[in-house]
Amino acid sequence: MSLTAWLFFLPACFALNMAPGPNNLLSINVAARHGFMRALVGGTGRLVAFAAMIGLAATGLAFVLRASEAIFFAIKLAGAAYLVWLAVQLWRSDTAPIGMKLDDNATLARIAQRECLVAAGNPKAILVFTAFLPQFVNVAKPMLPQFAVLGASFLVLECVAIALYSLAGMYLGRWLTRESVRRWFNRACGAFLGLIGVSFLLVRRA
Repeated sequence: MSLTAWLFFLPACFALNMAPGPNNLLSINVAARHGFMRALVGGTGRLVAFAAMIGLAATGLAFVLRASEAIFFAIKLAGAAYLVWLAVQLWRSDTAPIGMKLDDNATLARIAQRECLVAAGNPKAILVFTAFLPQFVNVAKPMLPQFAVLGASFLVLECVAIALYSLAGMYLGRWLTRESVRRWFNRACGAFLGLIGVSFLLVRRA
């Protein structure tokens, strides 16, 4: 992979990182309800899923996913079902005051788990790693080092996206002092997550 290819990759990749999606929506909701740091740290859960996807793509699973309609459809169904379930939970969630005292360790673990599961079940993310990243790989050169550079770049940019969306959510939290506003905010996030979950079923393989 040439330096020119990598420089073209960075802005295109960052646009994907910043695109509104289920994980970024989760970061906004968590930051608005529980603060910037909890959303930022909890957001690392998605990095685990993305790192695993990059590793699988680099070792050849990309070809399996692109060749097998059954595997891809199963991932779509699982991802859609989880997001719809999460949307229902948000819609029905209580309107506990922002900043309430919670078990920090357990809360962070739950947030990170949600981020990881949502990312792992997102077929659009799978398509990014199986169709987008390989476009910047020079097949005439060793592929693993190139995937390592591209993957590391993606994860760094994803960290920036987590921070920016968490920051946006923190400022939204200032408007959520009223119980009715918090209730409708959760329902709006739940509705968007549900729509994204349903849209997963419409994603086609590359």
